[in-house]
Amino acid sequence: MAPGRPLKVGVYLPSSERVVLWPERIAIVRAAESVRLDSIWVPDHLLHRRDDGTRAPWEAWTSLAGLAAATSTILLGPLVAATSFHSPAMLAKMAATVDQISGGRLILGLGAGWNVTDYTAFGFPFDHRISRFEEAFTIIRTLLRDGAIDFRGRYYEIRDCELLPRPARAGGPPLVVGSAGERMLRITLPYVAGWNGWYDWFGNTPAGVVPLLERVDRVCREVGRDPLTVERTATLQVRLPGWIGIRSVTETTVGAISPIAGSPQQIADALRGFAQAGLDHVQLLLDPITERSIEALAPVLELLDRG
Repeated sequence: MAPGRPLKVGVYLPSSERVVLWPERIAIVRAAESVRLDSIWVPDHLLHRRDDGTRAPWEAWTSLAGLAAATSTILLGPLVAATSFHSPAMLAKMAATVDQISGGRLILGLGAGWNVTDYTAFGFPFDHRISRFEEAFTIIRTLLRDGAIDFRGRYYEIRDCELLPRPARAGGPPLVVGSAGERMLRITLPYVAGWNGWYDWFGNTPAGVVPLLERVDRVCREVGRDPLTVERTATLQVRLPGWIGIRSVTETTVGAISPIAGSPQQIADALRGFAQAGLDHVQLLLDPITERSIEALAPVLELLDRG
């Protein structure tokens, strides 16, 4: 993060708004690195069915490997990886590989998944998602941290598994949980480096995010974790010139959500408001999400960097 910047600022790459082929995707990511954004994030979804048609993003982990090889400084990760889509040991293996390709720039966002179409269309079980996640999370974090596990649970059996080669960093990449549920927080907050919330959970406002951060603080204390040791991150919806309302394609929102919009000064001031509310890192869902939109963030970042 640049000196003076009150919080890290990343962008969420195109999801299901439109098909973005690899050359444009690389151009967007290189623009993000050029304007000194802190991070880039990819969705981990397989199929979206909405009233206006069926759409889908590219597969997350093969994308992350390519993006890691095409960049040199920017942080990157899935927001968030559904543990249901892979054997947990295989997910740990993929994370270790991307961490190595990136030179230790991976942030491993994890969640239990929510989009039932992902599961039914690709043949994954949708039942007992949190119980399945709890076992998967144990396997993933243990392999990345310790390099080996022997595990027998209700849903997964991992016999004498070793994670080789090791990730780029001792202990593996930092883990981030994407959930506001009490049970998920209790499972993960003893171990994760960070927490992530989605803009429509808190109305895309600093005031709305405060109760969620207070919940994270409370659960941290109840599970014996110092709340100050957990990074707070959240996605924010941002509208730029040329917007077309694309987020309605992939998101299910309750009630009206007002995007952050306006001049670079107004957007920078809005982001400062989220920093003051307690966020350490934000991922911007831009409308539109194009190379030009990334370039339009440059003056916003310059204003933030002035403190």
